Amino acid sequence: MSDPGLDELAQAARNRGLKLIRSRVRTPTKRRFGKVGLADKAGKAVFGMDSKGPTAKPGDVQDYLRKLDAKDWGASLDVAAPQRKRTGRTPPREAANDHQKPKRAPPKPKPAPKPQIRDAKPSDARRLTELITFLGHEIDEKSVRRNLTRLKKDGETPLVATLGKQVVGLCGISARAVIHRDALLGRISPLVVAEEAQGHGIGRMLVDAAEAWMRKKGCKLVEVTSNDRRAEAHAFYRHMGYERTSIRFAKTLR
Repeated sequence: MSDPGLDELAQAARNRGLKLIRSRVRTPTKRRFGKVGLADKAGKAVFGMDSKGPTAKPGDVQDYLRKLDAKDWGASLDVAAPQRKRTGRTPPREAANDHQKPKRAPPKPKPAPKPQIRDAKPSDARRLTELITFLGHEIDEKSVRRNLTRLKKDGETPLVATLGKQVVGLCGISARAVIHRDALLGRISPLVVAEEAQGHGIGRMLVDAAEAWMRKKGCKLVEVTSNDRRAEAHAFYRHMGYERTSIRFAKTLR
């Protein structure tokens, strides 16, 4: 199984009352590079830890957390069925005969919605404004709606991730010709997953969908921009196979 993003994995651990412990090894050739583990609030090892630190792969930790969720899900099925209200015509249980109807089983809970990827729509503008603001970019809903119209016209409609009817993720995509490349250059910007939806592999799903779109366009290289302060996002991109190749400069035009 491929490794999940560490920022999403850390949130999933917090949701379980656990803490994601990351290896301090920064050299890729070292044995513990990229390893993680789980500890409880008191710092006691729970999974993927030894006396020297983390030993597990992110994918193994994700599987462990999913198994805990599955156990809780199974436990939720052990709910007693509500008893029917007795009337004067209904004999007490002790007097019931052999032809009494069997007790109904409790209804099974509805399965949790699975993340889905689709093209953004104008009706998503308000939610997308919230996600973009979460990244630190100031923009209003009117501007987002206008940008969606322009991008659709250019054939570069952003991708969104949904859980049920709620939009929980956004991935901007583009493919353009540049003078110094022999093929179209793909670009992902921005990429954001709502804080409450992190830990479900949604960021990975958005990147996979973006890369598939770019392959169809004929792109041979994908670039991602990420703020210098977002260290956890940088770790996620590295786990997705991206490498740091340059420093980005920007200037506001007036």
